[in-house]
Amino acid sequence: MRYFIELSYNGKAYHGWQVQPNAISVQEVLEKGLSTLLKEKISTMGAGRTDAGVHAIQLFAHFDTEVIFEEHMLQYKLNSFLPEAISIQNIFKVKADAHARFDAVSRQYLYRIALQKNPFNTEQAFLLKAKLDIDRIKEATKILFNYKDFQCFSKSNTDVKTYNCNIMKAQWEVVGNELQFTIKADRFLRNMVRAIVGTLINVGVGKLEVNDMHNIIKSKNRSEAGFSVPAHALYLTEVAYPKTIKL
Repeated sequence: MRYFIELSYNGKAYHGWQVQPNAISVQEVLEKGLSTLLKEKISTMGAGRTDAGVHAIQLFAHFDTEVIFEEHMLQYKLNSFLPEAISIQNIFKVKADAHARFDAVSRQYLYRIALQKNPFNTEQAFLLKAKLDIDRIKEATKILFNYKDFQCFSKSNTDVKTYNCNIMKAQWEVVGNELQFTIKADRFLRNMVRAIVGTLINVGVGKLEVNDMHNIIKSKNRSEAGFSVPAHALYLTEVAYPKTIKL
């Protein structure tokens, strides 16, 4: 049987989602827990990678097993076994060919910028001391919808075949003392969201003009875009699938 597992995690202690040769990852910890409880070697496939330090409010992975178990009971046992930074939200059966990565139709991220010092969110949001022109940022953000190729925001030396992404949502909102950026697309490149946010901050502080976004994207050159904002304020918030994947 193939199962989907829905999880959340605080990425502070982990070197991203994907198994790494010399660093601890969320995937490694999850597979160890599943293998121990099901008493067989379990491998998982995640909906995508998150970089070191990035959090996930919702991420899905799939795994195969011949072991018969009750989903809610495995969820309870797994949550007891895993460290506090990782939480299992759901486990459910899917079709045999359902794929956590390739069947995902969209992914959504949230980036949190703290507009004033707050001792209670220093590890959850990026404190930005510079004053931002939010209207300029919003104007520059609209330019993203004119393009598909976002190589300029991608980490160099990636193994992707295409840099095309279909952005469905990109919006800014002031929430309390935070400026929050939500972006949704069918796929994301490595480091893409953090590079977009850093570039838009440069627009907001006056280092770049709004229309510079056109030239940056057309350049397909990472060095033309802005800095990458810190990982600790980035959250994968949603991964969507067709309803037809469930049994």
